[in-house]
Amino acid sequence: MKNWLRTTVSASALAVLMAGAPALAQEEMLDPAAKQGGSIVITYKDDVATLDPAIGYDWQNWSMIKSIFDGLMDYKPGTTELRPGLAESYEISEEGQTFTFKLRSGVKFHNGREMTADDVKYSLDRVTNPKTQSPGAGFFGSIKGFDEITAGSTETLSGVTVVDPMTVKIELSRPDATFLHVMALNFASVVPQEAVAEAGADFGKKPVGTGAFKLGEWTIGQRLVFARNEDYWRKGLPYLDQITFEVGQEPIVALLRLQKGEVDVPGDGIPPAKFQEVMADPEQKARVVEGGQLHTGYITMNVEMAPFDKKEVRQAVNMAINKDRVVQIINNRAIPANQPLPPSMPGYDNAYEGYAYDPEKAKAMLAEAGLADGFETELFVMNTDPNPRIAQAIQQDLSAVGIKASIQSLAQANVIAAGGEKDQAPMIWSGGMAWIADFPDPSNFYGPILGCAGAVEGGWNWSWYCNEDLDKMATEADSVTDPAKADERSKMWSEIYGKIMEDAPWVPVFNEQRFTMKSPRMGGADALYVDPVSIPVNYDYVFVTDVQ
Repeated sequence: MKNWLRTTVSASALAVLMAGAPALAQEEMLDPAAKQGGSIVITYKDDVATLDPAIGYDWQNWSMIKSIFDGLMDYKPGTTELRPGLAESYEISEEGQTFTFKLRSGVKFHNGREMTADDVKYSLDRVTNPKTQSPGAGFFGSIKGFDEITAGSTETLSGVTVVDPMTVKIELSRPDATFLHVMALNFASVVPQEAVAEAGADFGKKPVGTGAFKLGEWTIGQRLVFARNEDYWRKGLPYLDQITFEVGQEPIVALLRLQKGEVDVPGDGIPPAKFQEVMADPEQKARVVEGGQLHTGYITMNVEMAPFDKKEVRQAVNMAINKDRVVQIINNRAIPANQPLPPSMPGYDNAYEGYAYDPEKAKAMLAEAGLADGFETELFVMNTDPNPRIAQAIQQDLSAVGIKASIQSLAQANVIAAGGEKDQAPMIWSGGMAWIADFPDPSNFYGPILGCAGAVEGGWNWSWYCNEDLDKMATEADSVTDPAKADERSKMWSEIYGKIMEDAPWVPVFNEQRFTMKSPRMGGADALYVDPVSIPVNYDYVFVTDVQ
C-alpha cells in the first residue's frame, strides 16, 4: 500500500506545484558517467509483431515502442514514479475530473513536424476507435465520450478538447484514480495523423513518433535497427547512437554470443536450462541483473468454449495443477500464486488461500459436471523455453484428472492472435507473455485481462470472461481518488479478485522474479535493465563504457 500511496500522492503534489511551470530543467536525470555514442546488439527469438503504440502489447515490443514514442506522462527511469512527458505541466480541477495539459514547445516528430495539441486529440481518438482494434482501448474508459466512440456513433472523444495549439483539456465522466498512469502508457503515445494516413495498416512497420530513437531499418525475420533521434526533446538523450535488435536467435545461442562479446543484452533472458550454470560462474554471475516485478503467470480458460463455460470445470482445473512443480521447472525463480494480483500489489489478499492442489477432488468435481470420463482440449503456449516444458507439466497434471490437452506450441505473436479470437484457444499458458503490470495499481490486472473491455477481438482477456457486476465494482473502486481512502480502495479490489477466483476463469500459477544479463561494456544503473515500466530495458538511458 505504501508504494501505491507514495506514487499517487507525489503525482497529485506534482500537479499542484508544477501547474504552469516548466518541468524540463528539473527532471533530467543524466548519468555523469555516460558518454554519447556507440551501438549495442539485443537478441530475441521471435520477430516483432508491430511497433504501433495503439496495437503493440507484449513485453518484447513494449520498451521498443516506448523508445520511439512519448505520451503526456512518463516515469522516472527505473522507477514507478510519475513525471510529465510531452506535457510540460498540467493542472487538475478541484473535483479531480478535468485535466489540462500544457505541451512542451518545439517537440518534433521524426518526420520533422512540430507536435501540437491536435496530435494529442487525434491519438486519443484513434486508440479508442473500434476500427483501430486497440487492446488498450479500455484503459481510456473514464474519458467523456468513450462509450459513444466505442459504440461507433462518433469518431471523436467529446471529453478531449484542443484549447489552443499547445494546450489540451481532458474531461472525465467519473473520477479515475489511475488516469495519470494511463496517460503514461504506450497506448497514450502521441502519433502524427499524416504518418498514420500514409502508412495505413503498415504504420506498425513504419512508426513515426517523438521518441529518443527512430526506426532506421526493419528486415523482417532478421533485424530491426534503431537510430538516435538527433532532435529528441530530452537534451542529452539518448546516449546510444544505434540499437540493433537481432531476431530469430535461440536464447542459448544468444547466451553463447554474449559470452563471446557479440551480444550486449539477451532479450529473452537467461535460458532456464543454463541458469544454474550461469549463477555458478562468478564471471557470468557478475553480469546478471535481478529485479522484482509486478507479475503473474497464469492459465486462461475460455469461458465461451465448452466445457469451460461451466464454473465447476474451471474450479476443477485450478485444483489439478501442481504449482510447486512448475516453480521447480524455472529453478525456483518464482513463488506459487493463488490469485491474480502479485503479493506486492495493493489489493493482494494475504488471507486468501486459493484452490489447494487436490487431483482427487478435481476428478470428483468433473464428475459432478457430467464429465466423469474427462474431455479433450488444447493448450496454447509460446514456443520459447521454458514455456513448452511448463506446458508439458500442466498437460501431465490435467491428464491425471482425465483431461487430455494437446499442446499447441507457437510463436508469441500466433499465441496472442489465437487468444484474441473468441473460439480459437480453449486454454493458454501465459508464460513469456504473462502479465506484468503496466502501472502499479490493482486495476491494471483487471480491465485489460479480466474485464469486459478486454474481452474483445484482438484483446488480451483470453479467458473471454465478462462479469458486468464486477465491472461496476471496478468502476466504483477507481472512483476513490482520495489518498486518505487508499485502504478502503484496496479492500474493494480484494473483494473483486476474490469473486473472480470464485468464478475461476484463470489458474494463477506463479509470481516470477526477473533475471537478465548484460555485457561488460554496458553502463547505467541495474534498475534500467529490469525497468518496471520500460520492460525489459530502458533503452533511452543505458550506455556503453567503451566510447572513446
